[in-house]
Amino acid sequence: MATAAVAALAIDERLTDLAKEWLGQVAIPFRATLFEKSGSTNWLIPWHQDTALPLTKRFDATGWGPWSKKSDVIYAHAPAWALSRVIALRVHLDASIAENGPLRVVPGSHGRGVLSDQCVMEYVSTHDQVECIVPCGGVIAMRPLIIHTSSKARSAEPRRVLRIEYADSFDFGDGVRLAVV
Repeated sequence: MATAAVAALAIDERLTDLAKEWLGQVAIPFRATLFEKSGSTNWLIPWHQDTALPLTKRFDATGWGPWSKKSDVIYAHAPAWALSRVIALRVHLDASIAENGPLRVVPGSHGRGVLSDQCVMEYVSTHDQVECIVPCGGVIAMRPLIIHTSSKARSAEPRRVLRIEYADSFDFGDGVRLAVV
């Protein structure tokens, strides 16, 4: 979010209006992450849920933690109620095709709450998966708790995705405030 072009895109009315469809009247961008797969940067992401949120300070509250720190930002794994107040918009800077390691999701899995790694794998083994093929310029909206993965690319076609996360407020309770990263 510290990059001017990213911050400008994050507050673009087309994206904030889309985020408001899931969040209600308010959609505040708080985190942006660039994913880039190519012939030289290629990786596999196992099935998982996104449960960590950046926070302005550490606190003691039920359901929050374990805690970590990355690039001087404090993160905590959050409870399902907090994660339900977040939507991620994935802006595709390149086409996402079957050969360049696209996002795969288990539809509806976000409704199961925060799951252990073992429960995630059990859920994946018994439910259908969808490969998210998206044209350049397309946008996917996803909840943090949807179970998802991406495989290594099988081609040199790049896949760049800018993931911008929005919340309905920076404040999630007394002393619980999202950090902007």
